[in-house]
Amino acid sequence: MTDVLLLSNSRAPGLAFLEHALGAIAEILHGHRQLLFIPFASSQPDHYTELMRDCLAPIDVRVQGAHGDADIHRAIAEAETVFVGGGNTFRLLKRLRDLDALGELRERALGGMPYLGVSAGANLAGPTIRTTNDMPIVEPGSFEALGLIPFQVNPHYPQAQAADPPGSETRQQRIGEFTEENDVPVLGLPEGTWLRVSAGVARLGGSIDCRLFRQGAEPEVLRAGSDVSRLLDLPVRFDTSERAGEPAAGQTARTDPGR
Repeated sequence: MTDVLLLSNSRAPGLAFLEHALGAIAEILHGHRQLLFIPFASSQPDHYTELMRDCLAPIDVRVQGAHGDADIHRAIAEAETVFVGGGNTFRLLKRLRDLDALGELRERALGGMPYLGVSAGANLAGPTIRTTNDMPIVEPGSFEALGLIPFQVNPHYPQAQAADPPGSETRQQRIGEFTEENDVPVLGLPEGTWLRVSAGVARLGGSIDCRLFRQGAEPEVLRAGSDVSRLLDLPVRFDTSERAGEPAAGQTARTDPGR
């Protein structure tokens, strides 16, 4: 049974790094004191790892950086918990694939090891990374990700679409294009929010409402703190267009992202 915490962002206005979510982080750690941090989405993994060490020291958590381990396979196999950091999602996925570590990470997380992810790390928990906001700066070989949850997330979802300049493309429009081609729910997580999945229950965290996007439906407001466990059981089909006159491929989400 998966035990997952997916954070939209690391910094909230007026607060220190991850301070807004320290309570949720401490809860999912279940008393574990050692954490494997995967900083591969960042261009400065040493700095990012030190930042995580300083952040989690007050709750007595020791952080090991995966980038400094000569044997990533052993590090994942022995990890009590894993935290995947933010940055560029394409770089993160490519690095894990190049290291032949994606499948091992998935197996540990599906086996019950707590998985924490922020931004790019949250994107990685879905079936694919197709709803990331990042530029594809590298070619990861495939968009398939860990599949720890059956639906997509969109971190950093903007709260006020009305603030966009006239004529500009909005995030809602971009996600709408995804749902035109894929019958897959997308959960928009604004800054300061998170998703916790544990023991078959999915619940929103933070104090800000989230958004749910589905093919052929208007965006749905999900109130802060809501139980969204129904998303764990909704049907998921990739590459099936809703547009008239186009055939529906009906490809279901794969459960094995490979390595």
